[in-house]
Amino acid sequence: MSGQVILETVSVKEEGVRLDKWVKRRLQVTQGQIEKLLRTGQIRVDGARAKSNTRLEAGQEVRLPPVKAQAKTERRDTSASASDRKFMRDLILYEDDDMIALNKPAGIAVQGGSKMKRHIDGMLGALSGKDGAKPKLVHRLDKDTSGVLLVGKTPAATAHLADLFRGREMQKVYWAVTVRVPNPPFGQIRSWMRKGTGGALGADRETMIPARQGEEGARHAVTDYAVVSTAARRAAWVALRPLTGRTHQLRFHMLELETSILGDRKYATAREAPTGVGAGLHLHARALIIPRDRGKDLTITAPLPPHMKETFAALGFDEREAGDDPLSVFA
Repeated sequence: MSGQVILETVSVKEEGVRLDKWVKRRLQVTQGQIEKLLRTGQIRVDGARAKSNTRLEAGQEVRLPPVKAQAKTERRDTSASASDRKFMRDLILYEDDDMIALNKPAGIAVQGGSKMKRHIDGMLGALSGKDGAKPKLVHRLDKDTSGVLLVGKTPAATAHLADLFRGREMQKVYWAVTVRVPNPPFGQIRSWMRKGTGGALGADRETMIPARQGEEGARHAVTDYAVVSTAARRAAWVALRPLTGRTHQLRFHMLELETSILGDRKYATAREAPTGVGAGLHLHARALIIPRDRGKDLTITAPLPPHMKETFAALGFDEREAGDDPLSVFA
């Protein structure tokens, strides 16, 4: 960032975002730096002091101070082992001046936790540019979901791509294999959901559960779906297009149709799953269609992971049935 104060207006799509998260999308700073800048009044909202958990409103003006020197002194070590560098480089599907698209394997977490020592976020330093700046995650995928994962190369690019995700400008297409066949074979699922406990893994496990409009914590979720192919009535290959971005939305919606995603232990139907198929969650972030300021939209696709290829072969699914355009199945 340049050595001058920046005044930036909060967009309509960013309304409700926490101030600290909003700042992190624009500045390469730690949470500790943000707290210090807030305490000293260097970050302000509409000219007034604010807290890190302040929820922003559209039209508000946020003061961002010059932090280049601080970011440099507190920059995290971006050194990476040779094996991590090769692992991350082998995942690259697409790269330009603003972003890198990775083909995230199933089984590796995007971010760390108390028991997650190796994760994508922790290895992004392996993709750092010549200036040493570490790319940042634009969005997340569940640990057992594979497919296209975007990271931004600069704070500005990361913020712009995140805006596209929050809005409906960026289209996302997932492929799944379901237990039995959705009926009807195509349509749109609309429902309310909230965090709760229960599900197939027990009453003490957090999961998304059905909710009513107006209920505390309820979020509206919308998904388009289309059956591409079936294996008799045992299973289906389903394309999914989420129009909202709720936690576990696709897994929750497939369970609502009583055709849960194959290998999903958290949102599992009581129906018998097909045998002789690959092991693991059969949910794959197949494609992102990213609008560009000039020219055609950018379409990034990720090849199927090994366990889903095994299942496609076992059930007789042919990838060519979906066509070259990821959105054509929804037409």
